[in-house]
Amino acid sequence: MATSSVSKGCFVFKPNFRKRKISVPVEEYFNNGKNESEDSKLRFETYHLLWQQMKSETEQLQEELNKNLFDSLIKFLQNSHSGFQKSSRDWGCQIKLREIPTAALILGVNVTDHDLTFRSLTEALQNVTPYVVSLKARDCPDMKHFLQKLFSQLMDCCVDVESKEEEKDIQKNIYCSMDSLSNWYRNVTKNTDPRRPGKKSTSSSPWQSPPVVLILKDMESFTTKVLQDFIVISSQHLHEFPLILIFGIATSPIIIHRLLPHAVSSLLCIEIFQSLSCKEHLTTVLDKLLLTTEFPFKLSEKVLQILTNIFLYYDFSIQNFIKGLQLSLLEHFYSQPLSVLCCDLPEAKRRLNFLSDSQCENIRRLPSFRRYVEKQAAEKQVALLTNERFLKEEAQSLLENLHVYHTNYFLVLKCLHQFTSSLPKYPLGRQIRELYCTCLEKNIWESEEYASALQLLRMLAKDELMIILQKCFNILKSSEEQLGSTAKGVEELLAQFQSLDEAKEEEDTSGSQSKGFQKTDLYHLQKSLLEMKELRRTGKKQTKFEALREKVVNFIDSLVREYLLPPETQPLHEAMYFTAAHTLHEHLNAAPRIALHTALNNPYYYLKNEALKTEEGCIPNVAPDVCIAYKLHLECSRLINLVDWSEAFATVVTAAEKVDANSITSEERNEIIHARFIRAVSELELLGFVKPTKQKTDHVARLTWGGC
Repeated sequence: MATSSVSKGCFVFKPNFRKRKISVPVEEYFNNGKNESEDSKLRFETYHLLWQQMKSETEQLQEELNKNLFDSLIKFLQNSHSGFQKSSRDWGCQIKLREIPTAALILGVNVTDHDLTFRSLTEALQNVTPYVVSLKARDCPDMKHFLQKLFSQLMDCCVDVESKEEEKDIQKNIYCSMDSLSNWYRNVTKNTDPRRPGKKSTSSSPWQSPPVVLILKDMESFTTKVLQDFIVISSQHLHEFPLILIFGIATSPIIIHRLLPHAVSSLLCIEIFQSLSCKEHLTTVLDKLLLTTEFPFKLSEKVLQILTNIFLYYDFSIQNFIKGLQLSLLEHFYSQPLSVLCCDLPEAKRRLNFLSDSQCENIRRLPSFRRYVEKQAAEKQVALLTNERFLKEEAQSLLENLHVYHTNYFLVLKCLHQFTSSLPKYPLGRQIRELYCTCLEKNIWESEEYASALQLLRMLAKDELMIILQKCFNILKSSEEQLGSTAKGVEELLAQFQSLDEAKEEEDTSGSQSKGFQKTDLYHLQKSLLEMKELRRTGKKQTKFEALREKVVNFIDSLVREYLLPPETQPLHEAMYFTAAHTLHEHLNAAPRIALHTALNNPYYYLKNEALKTEEGCIPNVAPDVCIAYKLHLECSRLINLVDWSEAFATVVTAAEKVDANSITSEERNEIIHARFIRAVSELELLGFVKPTKQKTDHVARLTWGGC
């Protein structure tokens, strides 16, 4: 009998905001497990400080790279709106028959970087007009939502801050249309002082009627009908609602004409703006963060190759590359106890004096330091292995040498790139990152590509050599403290090329005067040509230019052999270089197939249930149904008989199971097992392991092989 005295209800218990979960400080994670040491907090602080410096450098670099693009867009906005300012009544005539000013912003396929670019663009445009709206295609499935989003964001950037709350209440009762937007714009601009700042204090629009800038972040994803309707309607209200469109395009400007018919695209006055190439952006980031001595942290060849491969073959995203660099930095400071020395040289030398005995032992265990000790005399070896004070003094000099090594390394690397970046077929790579990876991996002068590059350098013309030498001189001149003598040598080579030009001019003038009185016959001409051919064949005599060109090639070759040694040759390089490429690969390159196979084949790996721990090849009956079905299907061929598969599944499930005669009948139990089997097969089909086949109705086809 059901009771009517107890009523069902839903009760809401508001959480107590005073009781909050105590979060563990981030630096405490450096104390976990095997990485626990006395300087873990100092390592975390060093990591945090170094990353903040690198982050600010990347942000400043992003602003510098986008400055020209944003300035061009602002100039386009000002020129487009000048007609409306001169005569608002004649606006339609000024913009050529109701054409909407439109900027097609080509950003490239690196979609993950677009949000940051549009955020910076919005801040830059708000210095010109307070009415800047950004819309995404997912928020505008139809015209109604499009106008609602536009209207709501215009309310948020209203100039009159005091009436903001009142207009939000009015917005709820107003039907969103272009007429209502025009009326709202007329009322706002009529009651607003142009000198009064808007929502943001940086907004200082010089116009009494500033334009409305609408940014469509992902123009390709917008519905064609929504775009067409909005453009047609907006073009009819331009005389009272000055609109400027900015299309964010990831592919090509042709997409505008594919989405919009000619009748609609003719209503737009389109101007194309191209952002910086992703590869050029990456080269600039590498030059500012890695190819410099400003930041002591460096990447090994394999780690840098992983990050660049993800960039080139996956997303072209600079932000993801920087996140990968941050992860490498964090992993280096977490896993390497001597990363406490990865800081500025004066600070690193100071920290060396306060290293503990365990940290000194860590220095002695470094492979690079052990190789260094083996090359020393017997007495010095004993002192390095037993005397802590002598070890610290020697480590300070090694850190100084490492700093000098990096300074010379990057200067010579950039000079070598100037020589090889313009060679045919680019034997050492077109970008400096390719050359850098090769130099990190091995002695570059032992490679075949380097030998072919030198052969091509011996065929360069004089003008090309002089241009390259001038660029190298500018690079070396920036750091005269280390390679000052080398810069002087390059300057002398340039002077010799110039003197060669002057001598050639004198020879030409004197030769022309003397040859003017000589009579050349066919016999003497043939004789001179044969002599020249013989000289070229035997190679006994070189011209002055060829000798000087050979001198230049030998000069750059000597610099490469002296300064472009791999980092593994330098003692204590482990404190600066992150080499755990496998760890980084596991974090960044997801392997869903392997993870899925591991979860289905060995559920204990993730569930940590002791009942699931079995020997290899066994199928526990307590495992999840999908795991049992998966392991059984691995034993089958291309076509799987569902009846045999079901019987095997039932055998595994009912193994060692005690059946209670009073609980359920055997038929009910079989129905339950059959339902569980159907659900397991459906899950495997959803995961892509099996599929139905028309060859046999009671069979399914297996889709995966090799265990994963």
